[in-house]
Amino acid sequence: MARTATARRLATGAAYGGGSVALGAALVALLREEARAARRKVEARTSKADPPSGDGIYGQSSRRSGGKPIVFAVLGDSSAVGLGVERAAETPGVLVAAGLAELAERPVRLVRVAVSGAESRELDEQVDRALAERPDVALIMIGANDVTTLTKPAVSVRHLEDAVRRLTEVGCEVVVGTCPDLGTIRPIAQPLRLLARRWSRQMAAAQTIAVINAGGRTVSLGSVLGPAFASDRSMFSVDEFHPSAAGYAQAAAVLLPSVADAVGVWPAAADRGVRPIRRGTVKPVAQAAVRAASRTGTEVQPVEVRGSGIDPRGPWALLRRRRPPDILTPEEAEQSAEAPARGSVGAAVQPS
Repeated sequence: MARTATARRLATGAAYGGGSVALGAALVALLREEARAARRKVEARTSKADPPSGDGIYGQSSRRSGGKPIVFAVLGDSSAVGLGVERAAETPGVLVAAGLAELAERPVRLVRVAVSGAESRELDEQVDRALAERPDVALIMIGANDVTTLTKPAVSVRHLEDAVRRLTEVGCEVVVGTCPDLGTIRPIAQPLRLLARRWSRQMAAAQTIAVINAGGRTVSLGSVLGPAFASDRSMFSVDEFHPSAAGYAQAAAVLLPSVADAVGVWPAAADRGVRPIRRGTVKPVAQAAVRAASRTGTEVQPVEVRGSGIDPRGPWALLRRRRPPDILTPEEAEQSAEAPARGSVGAAVQPS
């Protein structure tokens, strides 16, 4: 209950505290210096140029594709940009767009408005740019920079909630990949690394509450940048902070099912045989948020509860975990336009 109460407080206005730790002035100063040192180390080894945006139409050359393109906007920070790879086809936006085109059997138009280094407070300008494209669905990946700059989570999630609400109010479906676990990022020293893990999860839970309140859904990216990355350094790019091509593919595989489901093209058969968290799990939003923050790939979405004996006043949320599809390599995605790989998801890449 303490973690649930903390997440609720962080999402509704309280600063770090309660379920977190009391920080003295000396420790705060140390953490700020460690954060600055980590940023210097990462920036010294990070590519100064973003990968190509990949903006354009996906699925065009597929014989099965047709109809008006689904407009897919990607907002957020460097994780949404795909910083750390060189090819557009290796970025998460392109990977998800290609997979979505394959599932929908319709073209998908990708619009990337994410900005490397962005914090949640900078989402408002990105939303302005996205709305100009009239998106059908948007993916937001944000939060890591808010943690490393020690931004109060109440401030961060307020900006995120505003961004999601602006998008949903015009009929755009929104999926938010919540803050990843920064506790295994090698350039971050102790004790900041330990606290970063804790704060990452608190941020992810608070983000989920805010997003659900605004009508969106979330997917926990937790250990996508956690244990798997810690045990396999090939999942990181050379700066040891941003994912490699393989790392982004893993993140895209976790996000794609929720993006596809948001626009109604995720096949029900894909979820058969998957052991659920608990069949039909419906919980108060704060409890759902805390549970999802520690379970990678957990989707949380708002739900109305009627005629089930549960207090219908809510807000309530449904937790689901889907089987991540295989994300094709760029070469396989191009080939799949003529002969899709069995059991995999991809589409021909045709950026404009």
